[in-house]
Amino acid sequence: MSQKKSRGGGGGAAAGDDPEDLSRSPLQAVLLADSFTLKFRPITLERPKVLLPLVNVPMIEYTLSWLESAGVEEVFVFCCAHAQQVKEHLGKAGWTGKPAAREIAVTAVESHDAISAGDALRVMYGRGVIHGDFVLISGDTISNMNLKDALQEHKDRRKKDPLAVMTMIIKHSKPSILTHQTRLGNDEIVMAVDPETKELLYYEDRADGSNLYVTIDKDILASNPTLQLRNNMEDCYIDICSPEVLSLFTDNFDYQHLRRHFVKGLLVDDIMGYKIYTHEIRSSYAARIDNFRSYSTVSKDIIQRWTYPMVPDVLSFGDCQEIKLHRQGIYKASDVTMSHSAQIGANSVVGNATSIGENCKVSNSVVGKGCNIGKNVLIHGSYIWDNVIIEDGCKVSNSLVCDDVHLRAGAIVEPGCILSFKVEVGKNVVVPAYSKVALLPQPSNEDSDEELEYADTNSGVTDSPPFSSMRSADHPTVSDDDDLEASETGTCGVVGYIWANVDTGIQEEWRQSIAPIPKDKLEELQHAASIDDNDDGSEDDLNNHPSVPDQDDDSDVSAVEDDDYSKFEKEVEETFQRALDGIHQDNLILEINALRLSYNLQHADCAGALFHSVMRSALLAAQSTNGSLLKTTAEALGKWKDLLQNYTKSVDEEMEILLKFEEMCQENAKEFSPLFSKILPYLYDKEVVSEDAILRWAEEKENADESDKVFVKQSETFIQWLKEAEEEDEEE
Repeated sequence: MSQKKSRGGGGGAAAGDDPEDLSRSPLQAVLLADSFTLKFRPITLERPKVLLPLVNVPMIEYTLSWLESAGVEEVFVFCCAHAQQVKEHLGKAGWTGKPAAREIAVTAVESHDAISAGDALRVMYGRGVIHGDFVLISGDTISNMNLKDALQEHKDRRKKDPLAVMTMIIKHSKPSILTHQTRLGNDEIVMAVDPETKELLYYEDRADGSNLYVTIDKDILASNPTLQLRNNMEDCYIDICSPEVLSLFTDNFDYQHLRRHFVKGLLVDDIMGYKIYTHEIRSSYAARIDNFRSYSTVSKDIIQRWTYPMVPDVLSFGDCQEIKLHRQGIYKASDVTMSHSAQIGANSVVGNATSIGENCKVSNSVVGKGCNIGKNVLIHGSYIWDNVIIEDGCKVSNSLVCDDVHLRAGAIVEPGCILSFKVEVGKNVVVPAYSKVALLPQPSNEDSDEELEYADTNSGVTDSPPFSSMRSADHPTVSDDDDLEASETGTCGVVGYIWANVDTGIQEEWRQSIAPIPKDKLEELQHAASIDDNDDGSEDDLNNHPSVPDQDDDSDVSAVEDDDYSKFEKEVEETFQRALDGIHQDNLILEINALRLSYNLQHADCAGALFHSVMRSALLAAQSTNGSLLKTTAEALGKWKDLLQNYTKSVDEEMEILLKFEEMCQENAKEFSPLFSKILPYLYDKEVVSEDAILRWAEEKENADESDKVFVKQSETFIQWLKEAEEEDEEE
């Protein structure tokens, strides 16, 4: 290879601010602290959804922190149900009451009359506090996107067309058809978009995937000779709105739901002519927590750092002890007390002042603060909130356990369970799968999808039985546990009421549950996917789908929680972690090759996944030793270059490494972003990527969007040096 010259990096200058924009009012946001649904009941009878812990931090903290980082200067938090709890939290967390403590002004707007998002926006209009374009978001939305481009697009459109009143943020969903919306537990979303202007022409968020068709008004087709019909997009529920949006809700009292009423209403209104546009984000993260499945999915994304910097070791809350990141994505507070024989598995979080006893195993789970976990306890794929007591020999699988729950010795919580606040489970009792248990009986008026999450004890109560239907591991009678009163527990030793699944029935509970999706449902989804593959000839959808593996309730991640390549990438990383512990490189190659065959993937996929594992090991090493990331990266690449070269036999495979490196810098390992131009020459020197691959990568980026050229521009000096060296070689 040619000898290196001195190299430098460059970056593009930031775009100048529009003087006209600078003279306007500060950027505002309306944050809806009510979800106006019942999907998180029974928990939300006692605590508002936005204050529920997400990886041990209240949901609203993620939303407010992102708004602050995105340049929003003033936020109005609309709260109705449990308004006092929300207001107290905002004050305690320092968002309100101390203007100098934050770069963002937060004001709570309280109303007890609103029963929908439409009512909330009508109240905001009446207050007269919104003076210009504003961001509309709910307090259960997690994002790390940069708002600048979307805001500028919206402002530019408004100058040309005052009828462009909203820009919806959308995101390309996971590649596998099995995981579009099922991954988040949502219904399929279908939208039609003008490919040139990005105007939204059609929107359906309750599409029936079994029919494999949608009905679009012929006038839309007649007026738009070209349109893109998409069912592979996620609605991020982040909207940039003009002030007219508030007045439109005030003028149309039938607008209640933001999508089913407002968006669809504007799309079919030919008289007023208002327009909605879309802005697609590609490298950023955005997702809304709509149900228990998306709660689990987003939690895993946070732990795996797709949401950086909204991650446990960066986003702090309250007076918690520092959370430290360890190998294999394990986060622990500094004051955790843990037996030497206890095991914390990969992708797990353990909060402050929690103690874990002998021979416990915690994997793919989040444990809150102040928990007391006894001996021989198994916790897998679960979310244990604060001050929970789990006695010896208990097992909790793929479930959610709220604050102050007490599981007595030998209790078993089967997958998909929700145990609300202060529920007690008796000795050796088995809580059946998909059970919802609460101290409060089930209200009878749960017939509205837009109903408030009020703890309204006057609303009437259904015939919620105590847990007489539960079985016990050892079939004890109530008298076996004198600590629990029979009047509260029925015949099984559990304090709480079982809630009926009034909307869907237990047969549909799998869709929105934390539990892995059952094998028979996976097979149904895969069958639908294969039909779609035959009907749709697009190149993306012609990829082979591997057969669904046999799964039990303890599988780490259901096949529908991540797409096929993401699962493969995770398994490669787990295999690579074992190599760090001493597995021979030859055996590592055999294991990766076996994974490649089982997922029906190519060598290029192995190259990308393995490079991802090597770079993440360098990132974790730098964070655990407080060392230089550049130094640990050089050490990792030097150590594993031969292994990487085993999968980079062609330019295409080397290109995959460059594309994977770009993806990491933009998404889940942004710490590498400023170092790209320094690491690229090192990859070249170590013969991980060739001159041909780098030049081809740069050439293919020439016609890309500016946002996709960031790292090419950063490496411009080195790329130019390669071109000159190539020309010299040709002349010789």
